Amino acid sequence: MNSISPNLNLMIKACDKVSKILKRDFGEIEKLQVSKKGPKDFVTNSDFKTEKIIIDELTKGRPNFSIISEENGVKKNKDKNNVWIIDPIDGTINFLHGIPHFATSIALKSNNEIISGLIFDPIKDEMFYAEKNNGAYFNNQRIRVSKRNQINECLFATGGIKNKDIDLSFRKSGSAALDMAYVAAGRFDGYFQNFLNLWDIAAGLIIVKEAGGILNEINLDQHNNIKVIASNPDIFTKLNEKLANF
Repeated sequence: MNSISPNLNLMIKACDKVSKILKRDFGEIEKLQVSKKGPKDFVTNSDFKTEKIIIDELTKGRPNFSIISEENGVKKNKDKNNVWIIDPIDGTINFLHGIPHFATSIALKSNNEIISGLIFDPIKDEMFYAEKNNGAYFNNQRIRVSKRNQINECLFATGGIKNKDIDLSFRKSGSAALDMAYVAAGRFDGYFQNFLNLWDIAAGLIIVKEAGGILNEINLDQHNNIKVIASNPDIFTKLNEKLANF
């Protein structure tokens, strides 16, 4: 395994801890699909429970770091320069419907830049992570963005867009974090989406960047309504042209 920082090690430990619970809860959802009450309350509970475990685990190791998380919002601690950004289940609707495509996403923002990120898909046992100036990895193997340079041969990921007139081949997977991880691993050639939250994409930003990808300028002080365009360097300009009205 490549050498990783104590912070990333802490993030991996937290993910390991919640992955067991998420797998178990996901198994329960299969049964709840057919019940009258349905799985919605159960999923909300799962979200809160996993977020609490992640926060407890990270706080044990770094008691002074601040936290931004999906369920709890912003928690300012003594150290305001170092901030954990957490999404316990990115792809909640997939999770709710028993579709095995969701992930836990954790990032560390330090002095207003993301310095490490981790996206973990517990069902497929796929872990994507990166640290500043240290490359991007998938299950301990170095990853790079794709090398495709003909935009009509590329496959993109998006979500929630209404505009049907975009002349690109794209998929909607329901998990922004995994979409970005897949761009980093070269599975998708690029990703574009509007109205994102910081916790959906924080880890993905550094993983794409460290895998050699390019992203639009993103203001990390903004927590909602974020627009992301990410791709390999060869098609970034062409992709932006296609998305001129996006």
